[in-house]
Amino acid sequence: MADSTDPFVLALNTLTSPALAEIVGLSLGVSLTAVAVAVVVGFPLGGALALYRFPGRGALTVVVNALMGLPPVVVGLLVYLMLSRSGPLGVFGLLFTPTAMIIAQVVLVLPITAALSRQVVEDLWREYEEQLRSLGCGTFDSLLLCLWDGRHALVTAALAGFGRASAEVGAVMIVGGNIDHVTRTMTTAIALETSKGDLALALALGAVLMTVSLSVNIAAALVRRDIRHREEATR
Repeated sequence: MADSTDPFVLALNTLTSPALAEIVGLSLGVSLTAVAVAVVVGFPLGGALALYRFPGRGALTVVVNALMGLPPVVVGLLVYLMLSRSGPLGVFGLLFTPTAMIIAQVVLVLPITAALSRQVVEDLWREYEEQLRSLGCGTFDSLLLCLWDGRHALVTAALAGFGRASAEVGAVMIVGGNIDHVTRTMTTAIALETSKGDLALALALGAVLMTVSLSVNIAAALVRRDIRHREEATR
């Protein structure tokens, strides 16, 4: 019994270690930066896809929706090829750096933010189209208004993107290399420490990752509840 509980006791002690804080800090920094970039690019892109009419729009919508299920290891491989010395961006020397991990996570999260924002804006456009047209709003103005009006639902999309980024391991392992003190994140560290048999650190990191995941889900639930309350209040 003592042997089975020792890793958990050690994990509790590890929660306050500088090594764990460094890994958690890097993980959150990489994921939050990737989500911020994906939101800035993805929300307007999704909104434009909902409102603008152009040839191939339907096919592009299907592609964006399909990219939500991109396999992380495939993304990691593609980003690796782009950033390697023989790749088109190899001159910048970004491979095996936090920047490379951010790029990989942006590629994973961007389709989520674009697809979900497209649906939000499209639903709002159906509801407000006649009113906005009667006010003389152009397509761009309507896009901005729909994004603003749907901001609460878009927060849920951003949280979904963060959940995807923070739990990702394959892509960041490939492009980051899991280098200690440089590119080691929570997910890659858990995989490494488990393979080494260091269950204490793996368990501690797993507890932190689960806490982050739970916090994101709670935040998403609170946002959805707030949206329902606002909708009921306006009826």
